[in-house]
Amino acid sequence: MAINKVLVVDDSKTELMFMTDLLQKNGFTVRTAENADDTFKRLSEEKPDLILMDVVMPGQNGFQLTRAITRDPNFADVPIIMCTSKNQETDRVWGMRQGARDYITKPVDADELMAKIKALG
Repeated sequence: MAINKVLVVDDSKTELMFMTDLLQKNGFTVRTAENADDTFKRLSEEKPDLILMDVVMPGQNGFQLTRAITRDPNFADVPIIMCTSKNQETDRVWGMRQGARDYITKPVDADELMAKIKALG
């Protein structure tokens, strides 16, 4: 499946701007969400081809949100890449257990992120 539409979920406006800019420069259409409510609203409007998910957010965290999305039959096929400052191996393992397809730590390396997206597509 070709990945064109990416939903970036992060509560940091700086991160959202950085990721949006990076993805758009690489030809992706980007939508953003800052929390769980925003995320479900975006999902109801348009199904993305990929979700980049932060972990540390107010309200539902990225692990909980990833689990909720991957268990929803409408979105179970949308790959999620955790994109977080939580860099412990236990965090990575937990993220993958919640249904994430991959895990990348911040600060995000643009080449590494593009390689991970390409590997999914």
